[in-house]
Amino acid sequence: MMQQKTRNMKFINKRKALVFGLLLTLTGVGVMAQDDAKKKVDGVVGVVGEYVILDSDIDKTLVELQAQGISTAGITRCQMFGKLLEDRMFAHHAIQDSLEVTDVEINGFMDQQIETMVERVGSMKEILAFYNKKSVEEFREYFYDIVKQNKLTQNMQSHIVKNVQITPEEVRQFFNEIPKDQLPMVGDEVELAEIVVKPVVSKEQKQKVIDRLNEMRSEVLNGGGSFFSKAVLFSEDKASVPNGGFYSITKKTAFVKEFKDVAFSMAEGEISAPFESEYGFHIIYLEKIRGQQLDLRHILLSPKPTEEAVEEAKVKIEGIRKKIVDGEITFEEAALASSDEKDTRNNGGILRHPMTQDPRFELNKMEDRSLYSLVSNLKEGEISQPAIKVGQTGDKSYRIVKVNKRLKEHLIDYVEDYTKVKELALNKKQGEAVSKWLNDKINDTYIDIQGEYRDCEFQNNWLKK
Repeated sequence: MMQQKTRNMKFINKRKALVFGLLLTLTGVGVMAQDDAKKKVDGVVGVVGEYVILDSDIDKTLVELQAQGISTAGITRCQMFGKLLEDRMFAHHAIQDSLEVTDVEINGFMDQQIETMVERVGSMKEILAFYNKKSVEEFREYFYDIVKQNKLTQNMQSHIVKNVQITPEEVRQFFNEIPKDQLPMVGDEVELAEIVVKPVVSKEQKQKVIDRLNEMRSEVLNGGGSFFSKAVLFSEDKASVPNGGFYSITKKTAFVKEFKDVAFSMAEGEISAPFESEYGFHIIYLEKIRGQQLDLRHILLSPKPTEEAVEEAKVKIEGIRKKIVDGEITFEEAALASSDEKDTRNNGGILRHPMTQDPRFELNKMEDRSLYSLVSNLKEGEISQPAIKVGQTGDKSYRIVKVNKRLKEHLIDYVEDYTKVKELALNKKQGEAVSKWLNDKINDTYIDIQGEYRDCEFQNNWLKK
């Protein structure tokens, strides 16, 4: 067999590559792949630690790429096999390094993935048909080991790169080493600012929520149901509902101050009194203290404004917009004086990417599609009409958005696009750290590659030559 050069699938964006194995195999074992696999004799083609790779695993992942609309014309079986070897290596050493995942985490992540799949495919019925499963229970049982392996992979990858940092000099050097004819393009971008007006919630509505949380707290303390079940049934924190309200946090975890102040003042086994944060009202059950880490569950309820209060918020923001358009006040002054979004009001309402803090948003890559629809046709300096903004708990407010600046598609520039250059440089350095880790671990890990795949030429030394 001709040798084929494996390049860790560099046709995939670096950030996506770090989680590629996770996303791919989570949805990659479809009935179509199973049918294809029957056409050839299946067998073990590789072993990494306790993980076995079958020849059909390669078929399955290639089929799933095609199902996602990704061309597989340039992907060789050697490349795909190399990626599967990497994923198994990450999962194996996550177990060795005690980066285990709990059943709660696995089930919660499974729920999130199933929700994403339903959105993509259309219904749970179609998913069951695609995977040739008779019931949701059968599908979840089958899906469990896949999710566990991929959560282990993700944990190990995150652990490897968590301390990787980049200096300004490294960023400069990285940019200077890019050949001029290979500089990436940056798509059309916008810089945005917003003013948000939230409907006023009355004291009576807040008290109703506090009373309901106290009622649930009392029921749990008196044996009238578990905290887990009440979180699943009633909590408005979508991220933790599938886990029964579970989080594992330290003092460095990026949670609001009010939440951490209460959590770290509690004794193990205690259920807190209701307390307020910007998201609503919470109660916390402190399940376990593990050194500096807390395992806890919480229930979040947010008071709901009346229809009259919602209408008043709309009228208020319409008035703010009119004053700005009429020149009575600047957008920045209005944000400071009237915006209810505390994270942005003090800086003129300027929006930033939550991960990179970049004030520029590439239009075609905006994740908030409602925001995209609001600003995509606005000219520089224009202000949108008032529109509803839906928060994390489903709460509704009104906002207006101004396009502070529009930038045409352009070659990436060191000064103008420094945040993006820094991100690319950090991704490269993280990739190098992962590659070094892989090659170091290959030497002391049991690896067996069989059949035609021994003829592959890998970037990593899987054959230990």
